[in-house]
Amino acid sequence: MSKSTAFGLLAKDKSRPLHYRFLKRQRHRANRWMAASSKIPNDPVLDPQQFGWTQPLVQSWQAIRDEALAVYQHLSAIPPLREISPDHRGIMSDNSWRSFFLIGYGNRVEANIARAPRTARLVEAIPGLNSAFFSILAPGSVITPHRGVSKGFVTAHLGLKVPRDREACWMRVDDKRLHWQEGKWLIFDDTYEHEVRNDSDEWRIILLCQVERPLRAPGSWMAAAMMAYIRRSSFVQEAKDNIAEWETSFAKAERGEL
Repeated sequence: MSKSTAFGLLAKDKSRPLHYRFLKRQRHRANRWMAASSKIPNDPVLDPQQFGWTQPLVQSWQAIRDEALAVYQHLSAIPPLREISPDHRGIMSDNSWRSFFLIGYGNRVEANIARAPRTARLVEAIPGLNSAFFSILAPGSVITPHRGVSKGFVTAHLGLKVPRDREACWMRVDDKRLHWQEGKWLIFDDTYEHEVRNDSDEWRIILLCQVERPLRAPGSWMAAAMMAYIRRSSFVQEAKDNIAEWETSFAKAERGEL
């Protein structure tokens, strides 16, 4: 991470409320409790077969892909993730990672759900779903190494449109380099360092879901408390407001006004 990026993140963090910064500093201790309470392995990469909710989406992956491709037709009106969540600006230097949210931190985006109803029905059946969105990555994109905040979740990627040169489009989680495949899941623990590169000349489209990790007490109590706070935080409200602003642009694109 460059000095300018580090200073930018520090300034951003200091702009957050004191209790936000306190909880962020305590996340490593909380994550240790959740790891000790986990009902599944604490490995960087997880077996999709451990999660019963994965198969229905695999069986319908082509329908999900078709809805994602319909959204992709209005690419310029799909918000970059760094514009929805300014905290992501530290890992992206440009707007090449775009995100079409159906559900974000438990909040439904009704207009987007209406545009992808089959996908929405399928993801809403996932137990413990926190967020679901189409993640669209441009050729040449670089998402720099970073870590997620909470071990209370696992992150799941369902491949929808993968570049033909699969080796040129990859994600590293800890010491494992992974490649997406259409109609298949990659599931991982994002508290391990991870990064993404798309060195191909094609766009990559996946369905990204953030799902609660199966936990026993007391880790489940800690995860629930953290999530209750995050969902009420200014961070989530800011993201909701930004999504609403971009919804206006997407509606105009659909009407041919952009």
